Amino acid sequence: MRKFALPTTLASWLLLLTFAHAQQADVTFGAGTLLSSSTTSASVTAVGAEKGGTYLNFGGDVIFRHRIGFNVEAAWRAKQGLDVFGQPYRPILVDFNGVFQPRITKKAGADLMAGIGFQSTRFYGFTPTSSCVNFGACYTSDNHFLVHVGGGVRYYVWGHVFFRPEAHYYRISNNFQFHSGNIVRVGASIGYTIGPE
Repeated sequence: MRKFALPTTLASWLLLLTFAHAQQADVTFGAGTLLSSSTTSASVTAVGAEKGGTYLNFGGDVIFRHRIGFNVEAAWRAKQGLDVFGQPYRPILVDFNGVFQPRITKKAGADLMAGIGFQSTRFYGFTPTSSCVNFGACYTSDNHFLVHVGGGVRYYVWGHVFFRPEAHYYRISNNFQFHSGNIVRVGASIGYTIGPE
């Protein structure tokens, strides 16, 4: 355990210094859905169009001077979908972004972000193995790199609490399980600002 003490201490101090220089931080939780184009020809290897369903999202950001910072966000399908063969699946989208938050009015502002991340699609229902039964890992994952651009308009409804309608575009590389690698997520989040809004 002693060999982990120094790296853990250094990482803690770095994280603390990062937040100490930040002017504000935000946490958000929301829901939305995916939009994607469909194809006219059925593919035997594809699940279908990656669209529909309720996607929950959770994220946070740290903002420094000039309203510029970084954010991390994850969105996942709340309920498993079924592909054309009846195989249950669940996509999970994770992105790491640079963010710019210009003010529009005293109570409103924008969140503009761009970055990279990955999509992990979990396929369930395989024959149970010992690791599946003992550790609950009854799925296989298919992971892909993605590029993300998104934005939303935040409105402070009460103190530091805000409501944000938003839209996100994902370009997912080699997304062969679905008909398209171009995905749009639309929805809304509720957030809380730590520090001056």
